[in-house]
Amino acid sequence: MTERPPISPRSPRAALEPEQVPPPPKRSAHVRSPLVIAGNAIITILLVGMLGAGGIYIYGKQKIEAPGPLQEDKIVNIPARAGMSDIADILQREGVIDSNRWAFFGSVLALKARTELKPGEYAFQKNASLRDVIGTIVEGKVVQHSVTIPEGLTSEQIVARLSENQLLSGTIREIPGEGTLLPETYKFPRGTSREQVIQRMQQAQKRALAEIWERRTPDVPLKTPEQLVTLASIIEKETSRADERSRVAAVFVNRLKQKMKLQSDPTIIYGLVGGKGTLGRPIRRSEIMQPSPYNTYVIEGLPPGPIANPGRASLEAAANPARTRDLFFVADGTGGHSFTETYEQHQKNVARLRSMEKQIQNDTVAPEDDPPPPAATPAVPDTGASETAPAAKPAPAAKPSPAAKPAPRKHTRPARQGSTEPSRHIVQQ
Repeated sequence: MTERPPISPRSPRAALEPEQVPPPPKRSAHVRSPLVIAGNAIITILLVGMLGAGGIYIYGKQKIEAPGPLQEDKIVNIPARAGMSDIADILQREGVIDSNRWAFFGSVLALKARTELKPGEYAFQKNASLRDVIGTIVEGKVVQHSVTIPEGLTSEQIVARLSENQLLSGTIREIPGEGTLLPETYKFPRGTSREQVIQRMQQAQKRALAEIWERRTPDVPLKTPEQLVTLASIIEKETSRADERSRVAAVFVNRLKQKMKLQSDPTIIYGLVGGKGTLGRPIRRSEIMQPSPYNTYVIEGLPPGPIANPGRASLEAAANPARTRDLFFVADGTGGHSFTETYEQHQKNVARLRSMEKQIQNDTVAPEDDPPPPAATPAVPDTGASETAPAAKPAPAAKPSPAAKPAPRKHTRPARQGSTEPSRHIVQQ
């Protein structure tokens, strides 16, 4: 049994007084240090900041990844020298981002893209998120527009087409050399300079020509790549049918080998109008033997340069013509040509064509108010490699109607030989 401490006798007054609480222990000097107080404050601030940053990060991530307000795919143009605020205004106005511009600013800063925003025409997909929108602009994924240049146009005609294209900018200082442009479909962003388009077409032509020249048939009578382009340009103007290019090429190659004049009507036209490309009327008889560096009824061999810009297929045909002995070709009345080795066979095909033309004329009923047709020029033996295909006129020696030609720009025509007067649809002069 434990012993109780002895009870000290107190006076009644002392017994009524409360016992004194012992004083608190003295605080350590380290606890009262200002450094400790500052450290505690910093830690507290850091903890609160970390919690706030975490919340902002989670909110920002959700905001950046959330689907945007765009209701359908849309193309938006961001002009050059537009700042981040200008871009936000444009995107907000076009409905690509919502009214909270600060979310866009924060997203740009979070993605470290403030100095990477590029001008251009952009295609934004439906409900594109802020990350998608900013990523598209940063990567410069501008819309690509197609620019198609048909085969067989002259350089002057190509420059005119590019000058009319409103998607392009700038001017072309000078017309490129004939045959130096490769007709194809090219893709460019809006605002591309026209000079850049010309340069790209020239580079494409050089690459294609180098490749095709290396694969040419060894016995082709062409000494330089430039001569290949010249022959290809004549082929391009003679036919637009893919299944005939190599045979047309064979006719001209065979004539070159036999020292025969090419007698191609497109060369007459180019000698008359140059880069304008089209004559706009039938060839006159006086123009057939009119001296010109390009008139292959007068000169021997190839003209001094191309008469148009040939496409890749015509370049291939000139480098690798068909293995035939054909020296003549004439329109067959169905949009193609009949090819023959001898002049006698060729004359039969010409007669067949004339008969078809006459039948078409007989089947055509002229309106009562139309004036009578002019007197027709009598046909004479047809002896060349080709003939111009002007618009159909009521004359016995007329070429097939435009509907019978492969394409309006092509010169589908009978063939000739020698320097005798050709059978053609021409104007007497």
